[in-house]
Order: sequence, then structure tokens, then C-alpha cells
Amino acid sequence: MTGPGVENINPRSILSRMKPYTPGKPIWEVQREFGLTSVTKLASNENPLGPSPLALEAIQTYLSDIHRYPDAETVNLREAIAEKRRFSPEQVLVTNGGDELITLLSETYLEPGDEVIVPSPTFSEYEFGANLLGASIISVPLGENYRYEVEAILEAVTERTKMLYICSPNNPTGTYMTKTDLHRLVKSLPSHVLVIFDGAYSHFVTADDYCDGLALVREGYPVVVLQTFSKIYGLAGIRVGYGIADAGILQRIRQVKEPFNVNTLAQVGAAAALKDDQHLEATRTNNVKVREELYTELRTLAIPFTPSMSNFVLVDLGTQAKSIYDNLMSRGVIVRYGGGWNLPNHVRISIGTYEENAVLVQALKEIMAVLA
Repeated sequence: MTGPGVENINPRSILSRMKPYTPGKPIWEVQREFGLTSVTKLASNENPLGPSPLALEAIQTYLSDIHRYPDAETVNLREAIAEKRRFSPEQVLVTNGGDELITLLSETYLEPGDEVIVPSPTFSEYEFGANLLGASIISVPLGENYRYEVEAILEAVTERTKMLYICSPNNPTGTYMTKTDLHRLVKSLPSHVLVIFDGAYSHFVTADDYCDGLALVREGYPVVVLQTFSKIYGLAGIRVGYGIADAGILQRIRQVKEPFNVNTLAQVGAAAALKDDQHLEATRTNNVKVREELYTELRTLAIPFTPSMSNFVLVDLGTQAKSIYDNLMSRGVIVRYGGGWNLPNHVRISIGTYEENAVLVQALKEIMAVLA
């Protein structure tokens, strides 16, 4: 029921053209929708081994203090990140997940008429932040096999270009920009272009020719490196990410950041997770092993896929992709349909445990046998 006069309260016009982010379905929703007791979620690139045990221990010790406001400056966590990454604390900004950093960058640097270059397909939140501030999105399609095309990106740059997003490894393709290409790109850009290098999945990379962007920050280029504790550290549920950049760039962002944006449990959990090298290495090992097993099974089923440097794989299921996605869902296997990335023939499958992968593969075999 709508109150009198409410229909005359109009939102900003941009909202009529913006689509809200659609996350992967949570386990409880699929259980309720299909009456299932067991669900395998391989849709949101979460850590299948769970959170860092050190993080859990640290969080539990602080539960009795949550009546106090968190540290607005995230001093301890910033210092821990700075020490780990070999930067000064002033070059670190902690945020409520990487998504908040993307929004803060837009709020700090974008004005109507500015242009933001976004390769495609990639993470949708880059466009969201730009649209919200009235900037224009300049989409640059990825090349063959979803590889970054440096020349195409450079050709898209104009005097109005304010920001450029590079997600490497890229979500949802799992492909990455090589060190040579990244350095060539950044060094060829005009000085007025701010590069946001999203390295959310950088911990999973095993390629020798990869660069996580941090060297470019050290060399003084206008680059912001985005990182998150949601992926390899297994802390997606408490929302904590961070950016590393020149202190002057981050100081401007602090002018628009809300106070107390990162809660106490997230701060202490993330600081502890940084020390948990055992959990980090176990996650990497599982990711490589299970990803290779998935490749083998997909080849056996003659299903094309894009080799990935991340903890997910983009899989080409052809024109029946949506039907197969729905069928998997009804069986309690959640993957991510590619329609939102304009990839209607694809799904993105997160790397799970060996047991989760076996459930997925068995369901795929049964579905493909019926379709054959």
C-alpha cells in the first residue's frame, strides 16, 4: 500500500537505467525453493576450505567488545597490511569489502561527463559506481580467448578519460594481463588517468608472467591496487577489503569515506588471517588440484572452457546453458549463469573441494546424457 503523495517523490533519473548487482543464490534459498537438504554452492568464488582458523580465534576473543565502536582509522589492520605488502600505513585504505572501495573511488574522482574505461566482460560493480556519479562507461571488449588488448584500451583513451579498470585475473573469464602488457599500458597512459587494478584473485595466480600491480604503485604511477579478504582468506561474510596507492590519492578518498566503515570483528579477523600462511597455501593447493580435475572432466564431456588463473572457470555450455544452469540448480548445485555478463552460452563455476567437484561433475554427466 502506497501512502498519499508518495508517487510524486522521484528518484534520480540515472536509477531508471541502472541494474542492481545480482549475487549468486544463497544455499538457504535454493534449499527452500527446491525442498533440498543438501546443496553444493559453486557460484560466488568463496573459499571452500572455510575461513582462516587464526581469524576465527581472533574474532571469538573480541566478541565481548562489540558494544564499542570500531577503530575508524583501522590502525592495527592498516599496519599489518602495510608490513605484509611492504608499504607505509598511509598507502593503505581499509574498506567494507572491495565493493566499497570501488564506490569511494567513484565518489572521490568522478563527475558528470567523465569517462571510465571498462574492459568487457568483467565485474559489473565498476560500471555501477561510474553510472551512479553520471560518468560515461567506455566498454572495450576483450580479445580472442578473453585476452586483454592493450592497444584497444589505449585507443579508447580521451581527454575526458578519468579512470581505467583492469581486473586481473579477470572475473568472470579467469584470464589475466601479463606483466609486460600491464607495464606497457600504465606507462603509455596520459597522467590524468587513474588506473584501478583489481587483484582480488591475484593470490591464486601461478603464471610466471603475472604482475599484481604493486610494483607500479612503488614506482609512483597513479595506480590503486584493490585487494580483498573475501576470496583466498575466506572472510567473505564479514566484508573487508583494502586499497594500496599513493598516500595523496588515498587521502582524498578518506574525505568521502564514512566513519566506522569496517566493523571490529572484520578488522581483527583480517589482521589474524594475514598471518595464516598455512591456510593460504592449503587453499592454493586445493585450488590448483581441483581445478585441474575439473578440466579433465570437462574435456571428457567435450565441454569447452577457458583456462583460468583464478578460483573459478568459465564454461561454454552452448545454447542450452540456461537450461543446464536451471537443471543444476534443481539438483542442488549452484553455479553462476553468464547472462549478466552478456555470455548467455556460459556458466562460471567456482572451484570447490574434491567432494563438491565430484557432485558437480556427476550432475553434469547426468544432464548431458539426457541432452545427447
